[in-house]
Amino acid sequence: MLGGALVASSALLTQGCTKDTDSDDDLIGNWTTSVDFRGNGRSEAATFTIGDYVYLSAGTTDRDRFKDLFRFSIADGYWTQRADLPGAARSSAVAFAIGNKGYLGTGYDGVARLNDFWEYDPALNQWTQKANFAGTARRDAVAFSIGSKGYISCGYDGNYLNDLWEYDPTAAAGQQWSEKPSMGRKRAEAQAFVINGKAYIVSGDNNGEILQDLWMYDPSTAQWTEKRKIYNYNSDEEYDDDYSAIGRKNGTVFVMGNYAYLATGESGGASVSNTWRYDPVTDLWLQKTGFEGTARTGAVAFSRGDRGVVIT
Repeated sequence: MLGGALVASSALLTQGCTKDTDSDDDLIGNWTTSVDFRGNGRSEAATFTIGDYVYLSAGTTDRDRFKDLFRFSIADGYWTQRADLPGAARSSAVAFAIGNKGYLGTGYDGVARLNDFWEYDPALNQWTQKANFAGTARRDAVAFSIGSKGYISCGYDGNYLNDLWEYDPTAAAGQQWSEKPSMGRKRAEAQAFVINGKAYIVSGDNNGEILQDLWMYDPSTAQWTEKRKIYNYNSDEEYDDDYSAIGRKNGTVFVMGNYAYLATGESGGASVSNTWRYDPVTDLWLQKTGFEGTARTGAVAFSRGDRGVVIT
């Protein structure tokens, strides 16, 4: 079962972070169309960034799943096709980068949920199969990397999940994956980002409920901390009075500077366009200019200098 409507648009849309303000009266930020994606339009792809290049693979339309790989030059703004993923074509996979290698795994091939795991070497333009993901085969998980380790959490294996697994590419065979403490409520189709060595997982879906929470993981202590709720729940303070529709599933997050930006996704059975900026120092959200492309779910995002990019 795939979450949300499928979007065929293949254009990059970027949001600048200039003219920033915390005014409650104006929504600041400007979305513009950028370089079109070279491959087929798709939903639920996976991306990782290595140096000045962003890599995009997998994804689905209402008819096909993909295993192709495209590379985007952040500096020059163009796409080139690279070596296909050798494993099954899939959607709802996860990916991250560690050093100069990219990693992709899990997902759904149209019949079964997957737990295979692959390493991509951009210097050789070559994929190598690594030890299978040690958690249950799943789709709609989240992934991130911090330092020399990668992490996969949450997702759906027939049940909603909240486990966390750490991947160490330098560990001996059979020891690359280790389970870490689970986060709060179980969920799939959540959004994850990393700022200053801490990982954050926000919202997502649990059995049809859009969750209204945000959790932070500190790998140095292997501990989760729940942050402030992302809806207007505190009647004694004003900071959340304007919070509305932050929670979602299948959205995108990009990081610029010390802020994270949450855009697109789905809530209440409809695609959403509103965009929110999160400040981890104050633990507060500020609404920004809404995404100006077609409302969509299952997109992907990355940062390009002082611009955030949402694509597919």
